[in-house]
Amino acid sequence: METVRVAFEPFPGDDVRQFVVNGVDNFNIAATGLPAYFPVNVLLRGEDGDVLGGLLGQLWGGWLQIVYLWVAEPYRGQGFGAQLMQAAEIYARRRGAIGATLETHSFQARPFYERLGYTVFGTLEDYPPGHAKHFMSKRLDDIPAAS
Repeated sequence: METVRVAFEPFPGDDVRQFVVNGVDNFNIAATGLPAYFPVNVLLRGEDGDVLGGLLGQLWGGWLQIVYLWVAEPYRGQGFGAQLMQAAEIYARRRGAIGATLETHSFQARPFYERLGYTVFGTLEDYPPGHAKHFMSKRLDDIPAAS
């Protein structure tokens, strides 16, 4: 039998990271029979093509999972975050998604997401200490799939 070891590697290469992600994804697909997966990445770009913000996520199992949403400081408060969210939700709905989910900390954007129709379905207190992590979701059934 092969000798194996556990190795702490804080910065594995992209290929190693993707290999692990693919392992989880392949297991999930085999267990559920749901093979349809789509990356959902929407960017905010300036006149010269500079990235000024973006939403990174994925669509699988009928749900949009928003992993990251960020807008550069000078462009906040101008509706760009809402536009990024709306674009991702419309795309997800066109692909048949029934809902969206995301996570945010108490010091981040909970009120912003609530204004967009997201509700908290769980909270982890003291993560990090003195703060909380909120788990939020929104049904997308009310968005026409043909939008």
